[in-house]
Amino acid sequence: MPAIETLALSHYYRLNRAVDQISFQVKEGTVFGLLGPNGAGKTTTIKMLTTLLPPTSGTAKVLGHDIIENPEAVRQKIGYVPQLISADGDLTGYENLVLSANLYGLNVEKREKRIELLLEFMHLKGDADRLVKQYSGGMIRKLEIAQALLHHPKVLFLDEPTVGLDPSAKKGIWFIIDEWVKNYNTTIMMTTHDMNEADKLCDILAFMHQGHVIVMDTPDKLKSTLGGNATLDDVFIHYTGASVNQGNINHVQDTRRTISHLD
Repeated sequence: MPAIETLALSHYYRLNRAVDQISFQVKEGTVFGLLGPNGAGKTTTIKMLTTLLPPTSGTAKVLGHDIIENPEAVRQKIGYVPQLISADGDLTGYENLVLSANLYGLNVEKREKRIELLLEFMHLKGDADRLVKQYSGGMIRKLEIAQALLHHPKVLFLDEPTVGLDPSAKKGIWFIIDEWVKNYNTTIMMTTHDMNEADKLCDILAFMHQGHVIVMDTPDKLKSTLGGNATLDDVFIHYTGASVNQGNINHVQDTRRTISHLD
């Protein structure tokens, strides 16, 4: 059974086909990437799979549970980190984790063990009692991923987890994601428009463009279709006629402004 399966999944915003009949499967224990520019349909897809947005047509299954017929079962099995900052800047890192643990219904003993494990894993133990508004952007992202992992979900959804971060902070997040998958066999589905990130992290990539999945394969096989020293950006341009970075600069700047507002 695939961890995630979409079946002609679609969502329309009035006449705009944000996601148009996409079908794919995600194997358990892999990192699956949706790669494309802003407006490609990546976030809309994630919101449908996490039951935050109803499909216009089609459906999907997460760990065998239909997102329309049994959304509560889906929500119990997944973790989700949205694009925008979700941690409370006026609480400490530890207090944010306690709040999330209570929302997941963890008892005190299990809560404390999970919090200690994740603070250690995310290299945030020494900063647990600091207010989150004093954290760097990379630290905030690590905390938010920790919040989403408290109940040890079998599937973790990450919507552009490193957007707006500097190269060093990005690499820290990449390491965390890679190590968590290796240690806990969690299936991760992530969106990104960062070609290097997609190449480093993802076992399988699906290129999205104007609501459609254009092509899907491993990063190496995608690059081999053009031969030579082709990059993923070359492959994306080949299939879509456009660069994945078109329109993304404003999005990064908006995210950086959001992070700065926590200061």
